[in-house]
Amino acid sequence: MQQTGGEQLGVGVTPASSAYTERRGFREAWRQIKRDRFLYALAALPLLYFVIFQYLPMVGVIIAFQDYDPFLGIDAMFSMDRWVGLKHFRNFFDSIFFWNVMRNTVVISLYKLIFGFPLPIILALMINELRMRLFQRTVQTISYLPHFFSMVVAAGIVRAMLTPQGGLLNQLVVALGGEPKAFLTDPTLFRSILVTMDIWQQAGWNSIIYLAAMATINPEMYEAAAMDGANRFQRMWYVTLPSISFAIVITLIFRIGGMLNAGFEQILLLYSPSVYAVSDIIDTYVYRAGLIGRQYSFGAAVGLFKSILALILMYMANKVAQRLGQEGLW
Repeated sequence: MQQTGGEQLGVGVTPASSAYTERRGFREAWRQIKRDRFLYALAALPLLYFVIFQYLPMVGVIIAFQDYDPFLGIDAMFSMDRWVGLKHFRNFFDSIFFWNVMRNTVVISLYKLIFGFPLPIILALMINELRMRLFQRTVQTISYLPHFFSMVVAAGIVRAMLTPQGGLLNQLVVALGGEPKAFLTDPTLFRSILVTMDIWQQAGWNSIIYLAAMATINPEMYEAAAMDGANRFQRMWYVTLPSISFAIVITLIFRIGGMLNAGFEQILLLYSPSVYAVSDIIDTYVYRAGLIGRQYSFGAAVGLFKSILALILMYMANKVAQRLGQEGLW
């Protein structure tokens, strides 16, 4: 069989040549690292944060399949003597609280999605249409500000406004001839309070991503639409919204993937036994059973179940987005 010139001469196939290529590739990679060393240093801390606080703790998921006792130390976590399999998962599914916490989690998350997801888009459209820069910046600042309140402060503000003894809303009710009302202990109102508070605190901040997407739209598209006779509303509908659809879809996928995070801190700071029936979600149940009740393995099992459901929801949302012609997350 006839050999090629490279094979006849042995060029490119000798071990020495292969080693030289590897050394050259290593030197090139090291040169790039030295060139961008400040960027790598900048990325090091966030990377360490995720490794230490997000990925390493995932090893602890193993206690969901054990009767783990923290007083036995970390070594007990890797012992097969306390292995119980799916016992804690079955206990959760058979619990009298299962359907209640699942229903509350889904309902509260759906309310926040239905009412809270479109509002940042609408707010971003309105801010984008403002022509007075000073007024535009003022509106942006006012809408962003609640996001920077800690949840404790935000919950304190809500409690101060809704308390029956001197609350601002109850003072208004009394001034109009009504009777003071305990809003936070009323099961018919509690979910509405949660959704309203969430919109107040997050709508302005969530609008930033849409404003950033709008900044990338070519102004010539608006000029062409105006020349075709489109008014301002039509330009928003036919130019702005299609141009930021990718940002809307990506944000919606993340929101659907996080649907089982119905707002643990918010509910924990506002709820009481009188509204457990409409506000007790998976996270608050895990907090009471796992931490306060010291059922650590049971709490880990419920948390793992929730994480698996969230992954399935995100995967399904991504597939639906791709079927509708959007790029999706992957």
